[in-house]
Amino acid sequence: MNKHYVLAAGGTGGHMVPAAALAAELMKRGHRVALVSDQRGVRFPGLFDGVQTHVLPAGRFQVKRPLGWASAAREMWRGRAMARELYRTFKPAAVIGFGGYPAMPALLAAFASGIPTAVHEQNAVLGRVNRLVARRVDAIATSYATTERLSEKLAGKVHLVGNPVREAVLALRAKPYPLLEDDGIFRVLVTGGSQGASILSKVVPDGLAMLPAAFRRRLQVTHQARIEDIDAARAKYAEHHIPAELATYLPDMPEQLAWAHLVIGRAGASTIAELTAAGRPAILVPLPSATDDHQTANAREMSQAGGARTIVQSDFTAVELAKQMQKLGLDPAGMENAAGRAKSVGRPNAVSDLADLVESLDAPVSRLPVGKPQRKEAFA
Repeated sequence: MNKHYVLAAGGTGGHMVPAAALAAELMKRGHRVALVSDQRGVRFPGLFDGVQTHVLPAGRFQVKRPLGWASAAREMWRGRAMARELYRTFKPAAVIGFGGYPAMPALLAAFASGIPTAVHEQNAVLGRVNRLVARRVDAIATSYATTERLSEKLAGKVHLVGNPVREAVLALRAKPYPLLEDDGIFRVLVTGGSQGASILSKVVPDGLAMLPAAFRRRLQVTHQARIEDIDAARAKYAEHHIPAELATYLPDMPEQLAWAHLVIGRAGASTIAELTAAGRPAILVPLPSATDDHQTANAREMSQAGGARTIVQSDFTAVELAKQMQKLGLDPAGMENAAGRAKSVGRPNAVSDLADLVESLDAPVSRLPVGKPQRKEAFA
């Protein structure tokens, strides 16, 4: 039966990419989908083609700026009223939040309107907005077997589904790891996620330059950099005679992953999901300022499986990068093994499992899928 669903997400890639994957799956199943976000979210190119989009006001409650809370509350309440008006005409069967403050008005309106709700948590630490609504929603979909800041009292409505990725990324799972020969091209993809990462632009070119000449000549680099860093990074690669293509945004990320032998990047939720879906080994540098240090938690499962090496940012120097690169790059069999270990912790059915959960939300309680068993430590 055709149903209507509202997806509500904050404006960063970590929230928007899984929301877009779910939107595509639901539409494939014959449903209509509307997106609620902020101005950043609706501008992501190509993610929500064919999806009705709505920008609602949503105040941001900043811990260090309590004087702004009253204004944020007024904006949140105004967004809630606009969402309720949307629901009167769109009549959603359920509202799904993906985190970020822009998701809050849509969820508050759903609570007030008696519409079934769920949240999806992309990170290994339950995000601030999802924590605020966790007790009121009907279901909580998680991406990791262990999710910190998630109360054990909520275990009955927790469903481990994984973090959805785009179909083009998921298709890489069926393809073999790119052939890596002792003297062949070694392709490196450097990405800081949707917002880039200055530390990668500062360290990676110099780190690669410290590799032995024979290894350095094999390198072929694609580097996503911030606009303020890109010229300096390009100049460094040129100075070190390392072939490198640089861009501030990589719209063809699935194609970039397809040929990459190694990824150097942050440990954002979407990055980890795509690496483990495609099966690509990585050197991960978690963002130290991430809320609740969630990127370190995100990297843990992949690193423990042997699919990645995690370096804390304070230790991420050119010397350290060169040392890790030599260990990895001079062992083609080890690289292929690491790729398989990365793939072993991927959850390729994430989008279909999440869509199944969403479709069940307005069903009788007896038909709701039972949350997958969770270990006690999963609710740290």
